[in-house]
Amino acid sequence: MNNQNLNSEQLKNLVREKYTEIAEQSKETNASSCCGAIECCTVDVSMADNYSKLDGYAPEADLGLGCGLPTEFAKISKGDTVVDLGSGAGNDCFVARSQAGDNGKVIGVDFTERMIEKARLNANKLGYNNVEFRQGDIENLPLASETADVVVSNCVLNLVPNKKKAFEETYRVLKNGGHFSVSDIVLEGELPENLRKAAELYVGCISGAIQKQEYLEIVKKAGFVNVVLQKEKQIALPDELLNEYLPEEEVAAFKSKYKILSITLYGEKPTENKGCCSPGCCN
Repeated sequence: MNNQNLNSEQLKNLVREKYTEIAEQSKETNASSCCGAIECCTVDVSMADNYSKLDGYAPEADLGLGCGLPTEFAKISKGDTVVDLGSGAGNDCFVARSQAGDNGKVIGVDFTERMIEKARLNANKLGYNNVEFRQGDIENLPLASETADVVVSNCVLNLVPNKKKAFEETYRVLKNGGHFSVSDIVLEGELPENLRKAAELYVGCISGAIQKQEYLEIVKKAGFVNVVLQKEKQIALPDELLNEYLPEEEVAAFKSKYKILSITLYGEKPTENKGCCSPGCCN
């Protein structure tokens, strides 16, 4: 399937369909593939980091779909309100809750109804009454402005067709002085056309990724300051997968010319909104 022939809504429907399937699978099955071991590919391209040593980790909520540990770097304080974009079965939300404490609040937002159902079941089993899950679109978050002290997200924003809008919404829902920590997939060097066209790799977070520098510019243009790269690691695609999409003679060239990176990025919303003046403050 060619994702370049799909419009924004069709891409969103593709993501919803595939992640509904993934919600029904085990972590082991999902972690064995670039896109949850559904029909697109069945080789090992696991991008997930190990959550098991983090307080609040709930194995039943870990579907192995992440590419980093944003909650480890998110500087969450007791009493914070935390929003997780693309919350899946609730894994990052439950880790965030352990950091925000009983007086904090965690809100998970996910596009897929089945994921929301699964996350709510997990929260109920764990007896958490300060974690809630809302179905919604990251490009139009179901949250009031200035709701969150902290926003986290793990390998999800690369799936959003309009990343500019996603970060503008992140900015809107953060309180002044709030911050985000997100893990995501970015590129260095344009992907070969055959890889870029693969809708299956879009669902697997790879062909939906954009250039690292473009990603950073989108974040800064949304208004964020003190943007810091907290962690970076390279993702290696095995020959078995590359051979599905590239001629044999292009595989070696791909390895030398292109990088697929998992990054964890931090940014702050200014304490004062410089774009809005109170009456009488502007000439």
